[in-house]
Amino acid sequence: MRAAPPPSPPLTRLVAALALTVALSLLAGCGYGKNRPVSADAADPAARGPTLSVDTVRIGYLPNITHATALVGLERGFFARELQGTAVAPRTFDSGPTAIEALNAGSVDIAWTGPSPAINGFLRSGGEALRIVAGSASGGVRLVVNPDRIRSLNEVKGKRIATPQLGNTQDVAFLHWAASRGWKIDPATGRGDVSLVRSDNRVTVDAYRSGSLDGAWVPEPTASLLVAEGARVLLDEADLWPGRRFVTTNVIVSPTFLAEHPDVVDAVVRASVATNTWIAAHPQEARTAAGAHLKRLTGKALPAAVLDAAWQGVTFTNDPLPGTLRAQARHAARLHLLESDDLTGIYDLGPLNRALRSAGLALVEEGPP
Repeated sequence: MRAAPPPSPPLTRLVAALALTVALSLLAGCGYGKNRPVSADAADPAARGPTLSVDTVRIGYLPNITHATALVGLERGFFARELQGTAVAPRTFDSGPTAIEALNAGSVDIAWTGPSPAINGFLRSGGEALRIVAGSASGGVRLVVNPDRIRSLNEVKGKRIATPQLGNTQDVAFLHWAASRGWKIDPATGRGDVSLVRSDNRVTVDAYRSGSLDGAWVPEPTASLLVAEGARVLLDEADLWPGRRFVTTNVIVSPTFLAEHPDVVDAVVRASVATNTWIAAHPQEARTAAGAHLKRLTGKALPAAVLDAAWQGVTFTNDPLPGTLRAQARHAARLHLLESDDLTGIYDLGPLNRALRSAGLALVEEGPP
């Protein structure tokens, strides 16, 4: 794959800030893009059967309920069954942009990530960095606030609000929502009518507990963890979308890996579809499996009430909801975070529709650009 072209002028400040974020992550000793191998007992069972076109496939995801297709699929062995003799090497990331960095660097092959990092990665590379091959989740994002400091949406102005990382899906969503209310915030610095704090989800709960944050626009389970600390839900992002459906998580792959190992991509997408089908049929068991996998990753179990609340806000879907992805690109362009919102070529739904056809499910269309 050719090197990505230099960022266009409107992206200069944002890209510089993102570069600083990645550099600080490296200095922290977390490895490239903050990716961390998952311990062996958290991976799929031992591979069995013939090996596909690679010995090992490296799968990236975030320890979020919005990535539960990956959590449950790994915990219950769906990926191992479809990949047969090809082993799975799972890696976790703290945010979508770091997962994109790892995909670009070749340290993961396939990843679950949010729409904004996928959009940014696609456009910054001139369409060469990635393809979306399946959907995974809709919803599961909330604005939660300290009820003693914020009692209405208008009172968010002037407060300190956290998002997971500069340029990630929730960060762009909050900036767009704030702009729709006429508030001015510099996307690069987070300064303006609201003080936007880019904070790792693991840190956000402690920062809220200490009183240094007034609220956060975050995915699950962070939103429900904050509620357990006394925060209240002020806004569910689903309420801002028609039919309360919007893409939260997609499955992405590099075009090179897709071209060279289509059998592996097909197997991973089949496993994703099978996992979502099982989740729909066994919601309580799936919730338990997701909680068990999160415990393996973090070393601490989510309280049952937090897990239940977080799970209820997410819909697991194979449909990548392309119309909402394109809307999110338009939002970023209006914020001058992108020079273009042309996503022509970002989808390759062949693997998904082959999996859906094999499972006897309705096919998915990309729809008009």
